[in-house]
Amino acid sequence: MISRYPAIAADIAKLFAARDTHAVEVAVLQPADPFLDMAGEDLRRRIFLTESETGKTLCLRPEFTIPVCLDHITSQAGTPRRYSYLGEVFRQRREGGNEFFQAGIEDLGDRDTAAADARSLADAHALLTLALPGQALAVTLGDQTVFEAVLAALGLPRGWRMRLARAFGSAPMLEAALADLANPPRNSQLAGSVATLVLDGDVEGLAAHIAAGMEEAGLSASAGRSPADIARRLIEKAELRSVRLSNEAFSALKGFLAIDVPLDGAPQALESFAASAGLSLGAALDNFAARASTIEAHGLPVAGIRYDAAFGRPLDYYTGLVFEIAAEGGDRPLAGGGRYDRLLTLLGAKTPIPGVGFSVWLDRIEALREKAE
Repeated sequence: MISRYPAIAADIAKLFAARDTHAVEVAVLQPADPFLDMAGEDLRRRIFLTESETGKTLCLRPEFTIPVCLDHITSQAGTPRRYSYLGEVFRQRREGGNEFFQAGIEDLGDRDTAAADARSLADAHALLTLALPGQALAVTLGDQTVFEAVLAALGLPRGWRMRLARAFGSAPMLEAALADLANPPRNSQLAGSVATLVLDGDVEGLAAHIAAGMEEAGLSASAGRSPADIARRLIEKAELRSVRLSNEAFSALKGFLAIDVPLDGAPQALESFAASAGLSLGAALDNFAARASTIEAHGLPVAGIRYDAAFGRPLDYYTGLVFEIAAEGGDRPLAGGGRYDRLLTLLGAKTPIPGVGFSVWLDRIEALREKAE
C-alpha cells in the first residue's frame, strides 16, 4: 500500500478546517453491494472485490462518497453537516497506480441547494488554486435535473426517460440510446400467447406464464431474475420499441444536447431553447439560474466556467449538478463532483437528506506540481 501522503496534504487539511468541515476517516474495507448497485458501470468494473469469513462480499474502498454517507447514517449525526476526507482509494486504472490518494468534501443536509452547489464548486476550486498556484483552470458543468426536465417536457414515456437518464454521463451509451430512439429496433419474435400478454402490459399474467414455463423446464426461479422481473423487463422493452418520437421532438432533444456556452450566458441559452422548442422546464430552469447567480457571488470566474448540456459524470447516484475541473488545456479532470439527493435514502437513511460533494485526484495534482518545479 502507498505509505507517503502527498506533500500538499497538510495544507489541504488546513483548508478543510478553515471551511468548517468535520474530518472523517472511513474503513478501507467496505460492503460491496452499495457500490455495485449505485456507483455506475464505469466504477463497478474497476472495483477490487474480496470476501469476509462469513461470505459477505466486500471491496477495497474505491471512492469516498458512499462510505462517508454510510458513516453519517450510522452515526445519526444531525444536519446540515460538512465532512472532509483525505486518503487512499483503490481502483483498476488504465494509467497510473491502482492505489492513489483523493481528498474532498461531502456537504449533507443543506436544503438551499443553489447555495450548497455553489459552495461545493467553490471549495473544489479553492483546493486546486491552493495546490496549483498560478495554474489556469477549466470548469465544465452539467445538470441532470435540467436534462430530465427536457425529457419529461418532450413527453417521453418513463421507460425512455429512465434509459436516457442512466446514459447521461456516458457519451457512447447516450449515442446508442439516441440511435435507438431515432430508429427503434424491430419487435423481437415472441410466441403468440407471450406477445399478447406483453402488448396488453399484463405483468401478473406474463409472470405466471413465465413461471409455468420455467417449472416445466426444471428451472429454479431463485437461480436468477424472478418471473415478475423478467415480465416487467419484456413489457418495458416492448414499450421502448413502440415509441416513435416526432422529428420536431427529436430535433429539439438534439438541439438541447448541443448547448455549450459560458455559464454567465447559460440561463438565457436555456430560456431561448425552451421558448423555441415550446417546452416548459419550470423549477429546473429557475434552480439552474439561482445556482449560476450564487456561483458568481462566490467570486468564481463565471466567464471561464462552461455549461455543457450533454455533460454528465459516470456515476449512477447523481441527481442534479455535475462538474469537473481540469488544468486549462489538460485532458484529465483534477476534480469532479455533483449532487446526489437520493443517495442517502437508498443507503438506508430514514428521512431524505440532500447531498453534494467533490473529490480531487491528488496524484494528478502532484504530477502537475512536479512538472512546474
